[in-house]
Amino acid sequence: MRKIKIIADSCADLNSELIEKYGLDYAKMSTVHNGVESPAMSTWSNEEAHSLYELIRQGERITTAQVSSAEFQGIFTKYVNEGYDIIYIACSSKQSGSVNTGSIVARRIMEENEGVRIECIDSQNASIGIGMLAIEAANMAEKGMSFDDIVERVLFLRKRVNQFVTVHSLTYLKRAGRVKGPAAFFGNLLGVKPILISDADGEQAAYKKVKGRQNSFNEVISMLKESIIEPEKQTVYVVHSDCPQDEVNLFVDMIKEVIPCKDIYVTYIGPIIGASIGPDAIGVFAFGKEVTFKVGETK
Repeated sequence: MRKIKIIADSCADLNSELIEKYGLDYAKMSTVHNGVESPAMSTWSNEEAHSLYELIRQGERITTAQVSSAEFQGIFTKYVNEGYDIIYIACSSKQSGSVNTGSIVARRIMEENEGVRIECIDSQNASIGIGMLAIEAANMAEKGMSFDDIVERVLFLRKRVNQFVTVHSLTYLKRAGRVKGPAAFFGNLLGVKPILISDADGEQAAYKKVKGRQNSFNEVISMLKESIIEPEKQTVYVVHSDCPQDEVNLFVDMIKEVIPCKDIYVTYIGPIIGASIGPDAIGVFAFGKEVTFKVGETK
């Protein structure tokens, strides 16, 4: 029986510690700045993360590119040659075409290697929401669960990743085409902070708006408390895009006060998501109730 390797992509925001701890790997997307394309490393240092967000704060335009066929060819072939079957958990197809490219490359490799299995799964999530699914899959593989059982479990869990993220400014979402100009201007003027989620189809959605930074923290944590299931059995993941450390500490302390979770893990929002959401966003991810909200519904 072949071993099973779990692979994500740059959108998963898996840092070096998580990748090493759970035996994961990821296919690299790219960032583009001033015409120069660079691999989007989720394993970046604090200093590298800060440098990218400082560029954005200074008005520099950072764009992104999905995983290339060559990158998939390289990483899939590497693990197939090492005796692995592969489960690739991709960024939501509503936000990236990487899962489609990966599927094309995977079919070609399977045709050339009889008996090899490569499954490309649309996570319907972003950021550490993808990472959470990859970690769960890696734990199942470590316990000896079958390839099919792992795929089935990931497909079940992807609808139960609960994401609540608030941004400090609407300016960067406007620049990335996520909100219209007047909405961004008046939102910033009035101190409106949108709460972003991944909806039932994997689309990033502004679920509701709250006035004021502190109120947005309160709302995000209240929404987490309402949605999380069996918090005492799971790790809650906090992600941020270069927020001040005292603000991150406050956010974590607020979670601890109202949610008896097993653990809280803090990490950076990586360069792919960060290029769109901009600096000073902060959010929380956990497994909970099935996500049923869809873009276009009012809240």
